[in-house]
Amino acid sequence: MTDVTLTGHGGQHAVEVARAHGVETMFTLSGAHVFPMYDGAVKADPPTRLVDVRHEQTAAFAAEATGKLTRVPGLAVLTAGPGVTNGISAIAQAQFNGSPMVVVGGRAPANRWGTGSLQELDQPPIIAPVSKQARTLHTADTIASGMDEAFTLAGSAHRGPVFVDVPMDEFFNSAEVEVDLAQPVKRDSHDPEALGAIAELIGRADRPVLILGTDVWADRAEVAALALVETLGIPAITNGMGRGVIPGGHPLLVTKARGQALGTADLVIVVGTPLDFRLGYGVFGGKDGAPPASVVHVADSAGQVSGHAELAGSVHGDLAAILEALGDAVPQVVRKPDWSPWVTGLQETVAAAVERDRGLLDAEADPIHPARIYGELVPRLADDAVVIGDGGDFVSFAGKFVEPKRPGCWLDPGPYGCLGAGLGAAMAARVARPSSQVVLLLGDGAAGFSLMDVDSLVRQGLPVVMVCGNNSAWGLEKGPMQMLYGYDVAADLAQRTPYDEVVKALGGAGETVTDPRRIGEAMDRAFDSGVPYLVNVITDVNAAYPRNTFGI
Repeated sequence: MTDVTLTGHGGQHAVEVARAHGVETMFTLSGAHVFPMYDGAVKADPPTRLVDVRHEQTAAFAAEATGKLTRVPGLAVLTAGPGVTNGISAIAQAQFNGSPMVVVGGRAPANRWGTGSLQELDQPPIIAPVSKQARTLHTADTIASGMDEAFTLAGSAHRGPVFVDVPMDEFFNSAEVEVDLAQPVKRDSHDPEALGAIAELIGRADRPVLILGTDVWADRAEVAALALVETLGIPAITNGMGRGVIPGGHPLLVTKARGQALGTADLVIVVGTPLDFRLGYGVFGGKDGAPPASVVHVADSAGQVSGHAELAGSVHGDLAAILEALGDAVPQVVRKPDWSPWVTGLQETVAAAVERDRGLLDAEADPIHPARIYGELVPRLADDAVVIGDGGDFVSFAGKFVEPKRPGCWLDPGPYGCLGAGLGAAMAARVARPSSQVVLLLGDGAAGFSLMDVDSLVRQGLPVVMVCGNNSAWGLEKGPMQMLYGYDVAADLAQRTPYDEVVKALGGAGETVTDPRRIGEAMDRAFDSGVPYLVNVITDVNAAYPRNTFGI
């Protein structure tokens, strides 16, 4: 769109710009400072969908998840003061995840600024450290251009959250403006020499591994990534929203052999994810007498290339173009390498892990082992199911046992490790994928952050299957504290809390399960219900996830 003339009040301008950038839904909690945005949404043709929530954090988490799922910036509209500050954790999560979203905040009126009007707070300096940009649009005639810049920036690599606030009086004011809207996002071209050097490293490697992360999905590079894996025959591990890029069960997906793959590889190529605690800070190899591995980092923008890891090579730019170019370049620099012994060894480890896991997935233990829940859930998931994790140990088990069949179907908090994101993500998934199963996996600790927003699901007819692994504890903290001190404090929750009754009270449905043989039939009832339904499974607090890192 170019040279568009907008008339009306500031809220109408903001909504029209958002629509031009592909926004179809506004997540919000009612507040007078942002009434013009609602008026703009209602009077748009067709109207923009309003999804209102019970806590601003849910609106912001929903916008973040929308950005992840649709790859179009999500939109949260938060009223001034506490409305904005309640959304900051979700904004920070979006910054860590590279999730495109725009948050519009209300702001005390400019004509009263400095006199102590309700919720008067200069918000951008607070949000600037956890966003790509945070600024005030001071007058009605700057709202359209400022919003256009916000959406363009949020959707440009490296993606992330952008915050703008507008003084209340200026939001209500009218203006006529001409603005260029929704111009195509420009992408950096990759360095051919750097890419050629990486192709040579791959061609010389005996034990390479490819890691595919969230930005592969965000950069629309999932087709190119799968083609590269299959063309070269290179084993791959996925994390974050990279999960599903290589479909679960694919012979070259070796996530279940992760320890062997990353511990004994001689080359690790990491694409679209930071070299943070989840990936050992970029240090691979050294296991079972293997030498350290060479590391290559491929990122969507220069600022995402690791500055702390020792790299054998790096390249940045459009990830789809880079992966396509690598697929062409490797056969040019060397004969197709024979990695079959390496791949076969990893596949044997995967097969052994699958067999070993079967005992946990079928466990008849009393109390219930958390893995048994996934033994019942995974066979019931459709290929396009959206699975959302919100919790610690319980969701770690999900990461182990749930391997999505398609990309764009897995949501977790990412490296910021924020609890309470689940209900907002579930709303976003149900709106964005109305025909898909939506499954929210909740630890009982995480459930306490946001379960009240089941009310929002009910009011707006958004059915979601919720499965709560209820071990009556903060499991991720209880075990480590006992390991360190021999005791734990502040780690226990009320025993066997009936979270399903909370959901029922809010208009949904649910049940508590204490017998592992009853989990499957409870899930069937949940999927068939057509309402928000929580299966509250009482699990064994001593069945802790066997983790290798605590993130430090």
